[in-house]
Amino acid sequence: MATSSFFVVLAATAFLCNAAPLDHTSHGETDSKCPLMVKVLDAVMGIPAGKVAIKIHRQAQDKSWQSIASSVTDDVGEVHDLIPEADFTAGTYKVELDTKSYWKPMGVNPFHEVAEVVFQANNAGHRHYTLAVLLSPFSYTTTAVVSKVHE
Repeated sequence: MATSSFFVVLAATAFLCNAAPLDHTSHGETDSKCPLMVKVLDAVMGIPAGKVAIKIHRQAQDKSWQSIASSVTDDVGEVHDLIPEADFTAGTYKVELDTKSYWKPMGVNPFHEVAEVVFQANNAGHRHYTLAVLLSPFSYTTTAVVSKVHE
């Protein structure tokens, strides 16, 4: 069982890396304007998950969450330009995906109403983050690609 689970995760990771490649005419050269990108895939249908509502929060000094951005994934399951470069400072961030609203129109009652990913950003110098999320009605998995800013 553990071996088959490993292969499912491995296959999902390979899918995340190859599905819906970036349109470099709209994004590649403007990387400095996009320090955080989110990509969401539907594991049931095997397609990008369009129209997933996303909220971004930053943790304040008092440990409360401050809402700083929101958007919806496009037809290829991606959201770019969530946070301006200057506002993406070092700190703890939370990406919240509204999974219930994604699954409900398909007649599916998901286990999770939201999927949350909490991470430290820019604590080792300025970086760009691509967060990939693989959704199913009863689980989700994430991976991140963290890269240095192009000089």
